[in-house]
Amino acid sequence: MKATWNGAVVAESDDTVLVEGNHYFPEGALNRAFVTFSNHRTTCPWKGEAKYLSLLVNGELNADAAWYYPDPKPEAENIRGRVAFWKGVKVEG
Repeated sequence: MKATWNGAVVAESDDTVLVEGNHYFPEGALNRAFVTFSNHRTTCPWKGEAKYLSLLVNGELNADAAWYYPDPKPEAENIRGRVAFWKGVKVEG
């Protein structure tokens, strides 16, 4: 699977986990050159607290475009150490 935004590959891996229609990439698959800070947080009743990352590609910012669960609830343990995307990030395989 490959995640792209603004003409750049932000993550690529053959090892994704599909949950609720979102592909969760291993953290190591992220192209850190395009990842920047976000202090946004949300809570999912069954997965736990999500933290977000923003993308910065070719001078353009996509705020809160990626999320991950640093300490997922037991039923979501399979996405620990993984990152998913939204906000216009194209994920295809």
